[in-house]
Amino acid sequence: MYRIERAPRASGEVIRQNSVRLASGEELEYLTFPMLERTGVVRHLITTRLGGVSTDEFASMNLGFNRGDRKEAVDENYRRIAGVLGCSPEDMTASQQTHTTNIRRVTGDDKGKGIVRSQDYRDVDGLMTDEPGIALVTYYADCVPLLFVDCADRAIGLAHSGWRGTLGRMGQCMVSEMRKAFGTDPAELYAAVGPSICQECYEVSEDVAERFVTLEKESEPIRREALERGIYRRGLSEGLPKLIEPGRQPGKYQLDLWLANLVILRQAGIPMERISVTDICTCHNSKYLFSHRASGGRRGNLAAFLMLD
Repeated sequence: MYRIERAPRASGEVIRQNSVRLASGEELEYLTFPMLERTGVVRHLITTRLGGVSTDEFASMNLGFNRGDRKEAVDENYRRIAGVLGCSPEDMTASQQTHTTNIRRVTGDDKGKGIVRSQDYRDVDGLMTDEPGIALVTYYADCVPLLFVDCADRAIGLAHSGWRGTLGRMGQCMVSEMRKAFGTDPAELYAAVGPSICQECYEVSEDVAERFVTLEKESEPIRREALERGIYRRGLSEGLPKLIEPGRQPGKYQLDLWLANLVILRQAGIPMERISVTDICTCHNSKYLFSHRASGGRRGNLAAFLMLD
């Protein structure tokens, strides 16, 4: 589904691996989607906790300025990521996330906002652009990264989708906004669902689960297509994967954000074979990826980066 790339600082050489493993030493590790790389028009990565200079609960690649970490450490972490992407922190533009489905079109005038200069916008959980050389940045610690690449119109989108964003169909919102702004045809889009909390770890209350009942009911053909084509694993039970499963105690349910976002992207018109879905859980791998739930909120931020060449 994705791979780890290890970039030793000394030589700059990138060693490609087929599976995830923890590494020691001064190495920056990050996730990429081979499907997006094969488009040949973007650079992208999703960070892990490894390769930065932050300490304590922020160790070591924290990209959140608002977590209580030292600004000097976060600045250095951005410089290291910029070195991998082949840009500078001044080329980056960050979201200002509040669990909305608001999307901002980013231009050259926005470069550096949220990274090296202040933002003049708020309540933005999605970013899109058709201008090369702008690195879009969004943040995570259990929520879902969504990446979009339109090769035909040379446009990209990057979004943050927790349960509220998923319920609001953030993936569909991005497809709609890219169509309006850039003429994007969803049938020509590539999309990726990045690492987040898995169904086994994501327990929600009954009122949250009930809000996903409609999506569950209307998505059976898509869920069956995903299962039959081997795009998605079965989930917590045998047979057709379900968005909502009974929890470990009365009134609690297990919500599958990966599957929900796959369904939404497919409903938006993106072909199943153009959607890549992760199988890495932030909560299960909290020593490797920041997890809000596993840490009780004492953590840094992962970040996703996406830019047009």
